Formats: sequence, structure tokens, C-alpha cells
Amino acid sequence: MSTDTPASSDFRSKFLFEDLAIRGEIVRLEATVAEVLGKHDYPTQLQALLGEALVAAALLTGTLKFEGLLILQAKGEGPLNLLMAECSNGGQLRAIARWDGTLPDEPLANLLGGGMSHLAITIDPANGQRYQGIVPLDGLSLAECIEHYFAQSEQLGTRLWLVTGGGRAAGILLQELPEAGGARRDADAWNRVCRLTDTLTAQELLGLPTETVLNRLYHQEDVRLFDAEPLAFACSCSDARTRNALRSLGATELRSILDEQGQIDITCEFCNQRRTYTPADLPDLL
Repeated sequence: MSTDTPASSDFRSKFLFEDLAIRGEIVRLEATVAEVLGKHDYPTQLQALLGEALVAAALLTGTLKFEGLLILQAKGEGPLNLLMAECSNGGQLRAIARWDGTLPDEPLANLLGGGMSHLAITIDPANGQRYQGIVPLDGLSLAECIEHYFAQSEQLGTRLWLVTGGGRAAGILLQELPEAGGARRDADAWNRVCRLTDTLTAQELLGLPTETVLNRLYHQEDVRLFDAEPLAFACSCSDARTRNALRSLGATELRSILDEQGQIDITCEFCNQRRTYTPADLPDLL
């Protein structure tokens, strides 16, 4: 097993079972969680869900080879309207949640409105066609809902463990690989590795070095650990993108808003960056 020495508190480490058709990832976030939670006054329950969503987005992005964004969204018509996290192929993360009133102590699907809720995973490549998979939200936790998504949409054995605590969020993902040569001769491999991972505590996943976690869980398996990849909060909003969005309103609508309000204020939901446009900006906007 190689040495994993992440340069920051936020990283993703991939690993592979050499003799089994199984791959995995571990993600740990601290600074990113602090950035996201510092943008809004989120209830305690949502703070944990946002941490889990950030970790899940980072884990899922790590299973892909592409340039672009992976967007994880849980939507419904309950007191929690939206839980959303994005991760780029370069490890840039951001997340938001929208809610109304006081949130009851209920599972995620109930917070989103039960049968009206759904989970969507969108792949938005820099070049190529956008793809979105949507399934009903089925599960008590975000991890269970994502596992159901893979079972329904991808038919690919996938397990996730997501935890939060002490200002940190962490997770581990296991995924079956297509059969390759003798890698699947161990018929019990998937169930065995999942059972071993079930023994991992939240404290271990949040606090122990990656090598230690893997050694404790899989000391009887041949596991290859790859170099850690840094992760960080970053928002993709910009003045140019905001101006393009305003241009799409059309000249008549823009003039009407500026005549009525004197200026247009746009605040990014993700990073709280506020941009102001006045009548002096109208020629450029048009």
C-alpha cells in the first residue's frame, strides 16, 4: 500500500483491491464544509445533510473520467425543498439547501415530501451532451438513496457510508467492477468487503489516516492506495455569467427593471457574492 500524505484537510483517496473486482474511495472534508456552512444560517439538521451531500458529490465524481461537473440534487415539496451539491473533475465543490420554516426530525425523504421527492444526478461535461438520471427518493439516508439510484439506473453494485461530526464530513464508497479475468473467482468478495466496511465507526472515518482505515478494515486483502487528490470549495459564478443571464431577459425587461428599481442586485446563492448593475451598465448588457 502506497503512502497517502494529503497536503490539505480536504482530499479524496482512491484505492483498488488487486485481486478483486472492487474499487473504492475515501473523502474527508473540513475547510469546504466550513465555507459552505458559513454562507447561510443553516439549521443543525441541514448542516449534517450538506456535509454528507458534499462528500457524496466528491465520491461520485471520483468514479468518472470526464471534464465538467457532477451535480447531485434531492428535490421535493416538503419543508426541505432542495439539497444540492456540485463537484468538478478538478475537485472544486459547492452546495446549497433551501427550506421553509422549522424542519422536523425526520428522514431525508420525509423532509422532502415523501412520495413527491426525487434524486437526480447530472453529468455536465465541458464538451459533449449533458446527461441526467432521476429516480424516486427511496431510503432513510442520503447514502441509501444514492445506492438505490445506482441499483435502478446503473445496475452497478455501489455502497456508500457518509458521516459528519466536529465540523468535518467524510465518506467511503465501494463499487463493483465489471468481470475481468480471474478477479471475480472469489464469489463472496463483494459481500465480505461490504460487511467489513460496515464495522467502520464514524470516529474512525472522520479522524484516522486513510492508510490506517484501510489496514484496519482490509488487512487480509491486497489493497493498492493511490495518491490523494485535493478538494476545495469554489464557486463558478462570475460577472460574465451574470451579465449573460441578464441579457437573456431582453432589452425591454432590463430597462423596465432599471427604471423601476434604479439598479439590479444579483446575489449568488452558493457564495453570497453580490453584484450590482446600474443604468450605466445597460449598453454593455444589451
